[in-house]
Amino acid sequence: MVAYADTSFLVSLYGQDAKSAPAQAVAAAFKAPIAFTPLLRHEARNAIRLALFRKELTPTECQEILAAIEADTQTGALVETPVAWAEVYAEAEALSAAHTGKFGTRALDVLHVAMAAALGIKDFYTFDARQKALALKAGMKVKP
Repeated sequence: MVAYADTSFLVSLYGQDAKSAPAQAVAAAFKAPIAFTPLLRHEARNAIRLALFRKELTPTECQEILAAIEADTQTGALVETPVAWAEVYAEAEALSAAHTGKFGTRALDVLHVAMAAALGIKDFYTFDARQKALALKAGMKVKP
């Protein structure tokens, strides 16, 4: 079984921020690899580069984090996972129509939940409260 970690969780896991310690504690207990979709790859790498722009990371730290992510794709801790985009967008539209008016979820957050649902993934990791509420409505077990 594969787990899905959204960008907030993944960036905290690989970086050093206020949620890094909880992310690392949760990840230490993982029994399954994390699905690494093209969207997650792009958004995580962009978030790390944005932290560089904001001077939250040095250029060396940025490169080390990007390299650690790539290394984990080689070891299998992150599993390159292709997606059927039409299915993901259909799921995202259904989730958005049913829940965005209640939860205020952003489009990318809806896409991450939809992607996990389309892939049949039940374990979802996020620090985002709105995304957590949406993933729960989609029938997933959400941590931390």
